[in-house]
This record gives sequence, C-alpha cells and structure tokens, in this order.
Amino acid sequence: MARKKKTDELKPPDWMTTYSDMITLLLCFFIIMFNPDDVTQGQLDAISTSMRVGGIGSLAGGLTLAAGRAADLGNTIMSLPSMERGRVMGTAMRKAISVFAPEIRSNKIKVTQDERGLVITLAADAFFNSASARINIEATRDILLRLGTYLASDDLLDRIDKDGNRRIYKFRIEGHTDAVDVDPSGPWEDNWQLSVERSRAILRYLAALGLDENRFQIAGFAATVPVSSNDTPEGRQNNRRVDIIILNEGHL
Repeated sequence: MARKKKTDELKPPDWMTTYSDMITLLLCFFIIMFNPDDVTQGQLDAISTSMRVGGIGSLAGGLTLAAGRAADLGNTIMSLPSMERGRVMGTAMRKAISVFAPEIRSNKIKVTQDERGLVITLAADAFFNSASARINIEATRDILLRLGTYLASDDLLDRIDKDGNRRIYKFRIEGHTDAVDVDPSGPWEDNWQLSVERSRAILRYLAALGLDENRFQIAGFAATVPVSSNDTPEGRQNNRRVDIIILNEGHL
C-alpha cells in the first residue's frame, strides 16, 4: 500500500493532460498561420533559441533551463554544416523573393527550392523572342542587372561543405522548351540546341557583368522536364523557361 501511495504522489495532476492538449492545439494553430516569407532571420534565431533553452511547465526532464549534456548537444546540432547551409539558403531565398518581387507578381520569375537547391526560373517568353536565343535586352536589362548583383552578393560567396570547409557556391543554368518541334527552316536543328543556346546566352550576359564563369554550369533539356502539360498554350508557356539554380552540395 505504501508503494502505491508513493507512485500516486509522483503522478502529475489530471488537469495537466487537458492543459497539454490545449497548448498542442494552440501550437498547431500558430503553425498554420505562420508565414515564413514575413519572418526575419533574427526572429527565426529567437524561436530556435527559445525551443532549445526552455520549455513549458516545471516538470523535470525534457527541455529545461538546466545546463548540461542536452544543452551542449543542442548547440552542437545547430552548428552542424547542414544547419549552416540551411540557414544560408533560407536567407538567400528570402532575399531573392524580395529582389524579384515585381517580376514574381507579373509571372516573369519564380523562386522555388527543390533537391537541386534554390531555383530562380525565368519565363522564356519574357526574356527571348519566339524560337530565339537572343535575349530581349531592351525589356529585361534591369532584371538581369539585379540578377547579376544578387548572384554576386556576399551571401552566395561561401558555403560549408560536408567536411566543415568553406567553399564558393556554384550555379547551373538549365534551358527548357515546350514539346513543339522547331521550324525546320529556322536556325535550330531541334529543341535541344535551342535550350542549350538560351542557357549560354544567359551565361554570357552574366559573365559580361563580371561574374566568374567558373562558378557556372549550363545544360539544355529540350522538352524532357516539363512542369505543365504541353496540351494547352498556358502549359507550353510554363515549360518554356530557363532555371538558374544555386546548387546544393550534392548537385555540384
């Protein structure tokens, strides 16, 4: 009997179960409302610190204010190269969204992220005339100047590799077309050649702005990597694009 009484004394009060459920629901609500585009890096660091340093309630165990091996482990994890790369890439994405905000609203540029890295997609119809690999400089000069300044920024000069060493970020320019065959009487043998030449045109312009060509790769994929159906004009327009990718370590 004495042992049972002692166990009951250590059991938390029943109201804490309801309280924990309420806190969990509130957390889910605020996660749903959370918009990462409006958050600064300082705010993210503050959230991360609050999660690592202290927890809710006064029960022993879990996240507490006591310093020790758990706290040291948290600091170690946050300093891993992968965490550093994630922070740098997150900052780069927010900056790109800010730099190209007018073009994002007008669908000339898209900024996304996938397994390759941070992807800045240029709508080919906005940068090239139909079936042409000559950049429409008159209409896109300001955008390309901002692109060059962005790619040359200090945020993209360094990255941390898997061994903890600092290396320069590299970029890949990928050209894509729709599935409509080129004009046999035109300058291109096929969509492969057109997609490569559009990638080369963007590279040549960025190099003329002073960016180091050794940081770039180029590729042409023709119509083999569509993002929309080629059965509609809108889908074909989406597929005509040039992707500029800030490469993750595994895709160098």
